[in-house]
Amino acid sequence: MANIDTVLIRQLVILVLILFSGINIISKGVQAKEDDRKVTNIGAVIDVTSRTGKEEITAMEIAVQSFNNKLNNHGLSLYVQSHGKNPMLAAAAAEKLIKENNVTVIIGLETWELAAPVAEIGTRARVPVLSFTAPSITLPLSALRWPFLAQMANNDSEQMTCIAAIIRSYGWKKVIAIYEEETYGGDSGKLAVLIEALQDIGSEIEHTLVLPPISSLSNTKEVMQEELMKLLSLESRVFVVLKASSVMTIHLFEEAKNMGFMGRDSAWIITDKITTYLDSFNTSIISSMAGVLGIKTYYTENSSEYESFYGQFKQVFRKKYEDEDNFEPGIYALKAYDAIQIITKAMEGMINTNISSKQLSEKILLSNFTGLSGEIQFERGMLSQNPTLRIVNVVGKKYKELDFWLPSFGFSRSLVNEETEHDGNTAQGLYGQVSWPADLNQVRNPKGWAMPTNARPLIIGVPGRTSFEKFVKVKNESNQNEEPEGYCIDLFKMAREFLGYDLPYKFVPHFSTYDDLVRCVHNKTFDAVVGDITILANRAELVEFTQPYAESGLSMIVPAKSEESAWMFIKPFTWEMWMATGAMLIYTMFIVWFLEHRSNPEFEGTWKTQIGTAMWFTCSSLFFAHRENVQNNFTRVVVIVWLFVSLVLTSSYTASLSSMLTVNKLKVNVTDIEFLKRNNLKVGCDGDSFVRNYLVDVLLFKSENIKTINSQDSYIGEFEKKHIAAAFLELPYEKVFINNYCKKFSATTPTYRFGGLGFMFHKDSPIAMDFSKAILTLSENGKLKELEEKWFAPSPECSTGVTDNQTERLRLHSFWGLYIFAGATSTICFFLFIIKIIKDQYRSNTSPRNNSIWNKAIRLAKFIYQGQQINFAIDQTRPQLPEIVGRGSSRWKYSSPDAAEDHEAASSEAADVEMLYIPG
Repeated sequence: MANIDTVLIRQLVILVLILFSGINIISKGVQAKEDDRKVTNIGAVIDVTSRTGKEEITAMEIAVQSFNNKLNNHGLSLYVQSHGKNPMLAAAAAEKLIKENNVTVIIGLETWELAAPVAEIGTRARVPVLSFTAPSITLPLSALRWPFLAQMANNDSEQMTCIAAIIRSYGWKKVIAIYEEETYGGDSGKLAVLIEALQDIGSEIEHTLVLPPISSLSNTKEVMQEELMKLLSLESRVFVVLKASSVMTIHLFEEAKNMGFMGRDSAWIITDKITTYLDSFNTSIISSMAGVLGIKTYYTENSSEYESFYGQFKQVFRKKYEDEDNFEPGIYALKAYDAIQIITKAMEGMINTNISSKQLSEKILLSNFTGLSGEIQFERGMLSQNPTLRIVNVVGKKYKELDFWLPSFGFSRSLVNEETEHDGNTAQGLYGQVSWPADLNQVRNPKGWAMPTNARPLIIGVPGRTSFEKFVKVKNESNQNEEPEGYCIDLFKMAREFLGYDLPYKFVPHFSTYDDLVRCVHNKTFDAVVGDITILANRAELVEFTQPYAESGLSMIVPAKSEESAWMFIKPFTWEMWMATGAMLIYTMFIVWFLEHRSNPEFEGTWKTQIGTAMWFTCSSLFFAHRENVQNNFTRVVVIVWLFVSLVLTSSYTASLSSMLTVNKLKVNVTDIEFLKRNNLKVGCDGDSFVRNYLVDVLLFKSENIKTINSQDSYIGEFEKKHIAAAFLELPYEKVFINNYCKKFSATTPTYRFGGLGFMFHKDSPIAMDFSKAILTLSENGKLKELEEKWFAPSPECSTGVTDNQTERLRLHSFWGLYIFAGATSTICFFLFIIKIIKDQYRSNTSPRNNSIWNKAIRLAKFIYQGQQINFAIDQTRPQLPEIVGRGSSRWKYSSPDAAEDHEAASSEAADVEMLYIPG
């Protein structure tokens, strides 16, 4: 504070001397020749001691001299005052130029802090002001507030958008902003614009380092070291230098390099104002900035006008400033030259008239031409077109130009708008090869993060108390140097091999809850946590999780008994299926008997014998063991279809029964969560996890009905003692538990899903992203599966098929089409056979007497059920016919004389049926 007060007092004294004593800080320039020409006085307020100021003076002198050498009746005189990088001195210098030198226009002013007070002076004095800068944020009423101000620049939105695009392309999530504070405070809005641009890409500023003004420092190196020490505890290594004087820039990068901030995982980006210093820095200073990316306003060097100016500038500048190493003009030299051009073009056509300051200001704002610095056209007091930017990279003792940044497009290899080829490149990154700090030949891009080293390894917290030790197990609690073991530890080591870089680490056991581990990562007690950590929404707000290496959900474990029964053989079919199969069997038996019993000797005998034979034939055909031959073609069709049905049924039955007998099914008494709550039963869960709170808050269990269990084996005891009716475990733990106790317990399918298990890192850590990629690689190449089989292999008794899922029983809806087909086939054959019989009857019947439908039906029924003709008396006028007794009998039976009296009545009936019998 003492240094700052001293500086302020010194500056106030200088200001008082300027205002009241009339002392010139510097007043020099190019004056028009004393002749009859009308002379216009132009004032310039610049820093004549800086490299930029020297370039501006040289460029303006060349432009004024060029105009005065023309044969016209008008001349220009240039008066220069130094602002000393002080806004108060700049205002005083402007007022002095207006009052003492009677200047018509004031030009210069490289920063908005200097331009704003001069614009106020110009507005009050009605003198146009041409500034080389503009505020970072466009002020909505600036044109009304400063009507005589023309800003030969744009706001910083385009430049900050370009910087944000670079940050996005490399995946950097956190940034450290650095700027030198103005003597009177403020950062001209650059920080606010950068914050907004970073928010649009999902990044943020982790810390803002505000450097005191260089003029206020007595021991710059010591102060710089103190300020940079504040950054050692931060994780981000992406530095954006928004604003700094040339002297401050030199000290900043020299000390940053000495303190290790220019390491291989660091990235530095500087804005256009600082990039302009590169042309004036000597090689030793530039070498300390190796690997820095800079933003530079682009201007063409191929025009004839530029080539002419370039030759003159180099000659004049070398002659005036022999101590300078570089004699090439920068962007501010081009702006200074263009400022004179703006003034001379505004006076064209008004040479012979007395032009007012307001008219001159209006003509200046109506300028429209292509200058050395680019397109000159104003809108609302500033350049209307956003500038084309060039990204440069400091390499060794010089810098190289990389890509272009085209407004509203993005990165490009050339000035040609490539929208016809693609939609622009704002995410893929720079096309040119970047040389980064510390390792100019490195292939890997910097992480932008404070990466672990052997001196400061990655401190990894490990759960010291876990219920399922196959995931993580701390061998010796008293000896923390002994590494833990488990599935998670092996997975971490395996994934580390796929990172592509060395990652020193140290495991530190932590004997507390998992939520406490999350807080330890958030408050940076640990750099990471490796273990069975469940990814939850509230945790993801505090830390960065990797890609899940295991799925997670809430499973309910309940005791179960093996479902074994003496009646297992009937379970492959449902009762509807059994009923339908039995009905189909009986129906097929009847059809076969009907079609065969009249003509097939193997179906002869009494009713019992015939039915037994038909039943045996049909049932034995199920196993293709039948020996009876069939003679009727209709029967053959029925039997073929029935054999097909038998094949399908026996195959399906055999497969289903085999599945039921080989897969041991478990029967549970508790089927759902509501049963537990309704009966007020106690349940168990892991006390160190989030599950207990989840059971209370989400599943609405009573807290007193929840018992915490601290180890895997303790669950068995709690179940055996009937202390709990069910246990709630996360899916990975459930798999481990069931793999060991599959004969006694059953698990339900997880209904409530979570984010999975993952490792934890600091928020936005690039290491987390690298581990996510490594875990995906392990999953894709099968290594993750091999690791699971190593640690979670089932016990010997569970290695065979064990399941709590019911094997699907065979139901009627899966076979009804088959039954309909078989039944329809049998029915069709039956009716075809009946039709054949009837048709043959009509063909053989010659007597029409007593041939009613009813009589025919009776005779047909008797024939079907008895298999024989009805006995009748033979007509005396005709020879007697033998009566066939019994189906297939070789004996003939004649009617007795006593039947003669019935001859009249039976003659008609005999005529109807005498030819009815048709052998097989």
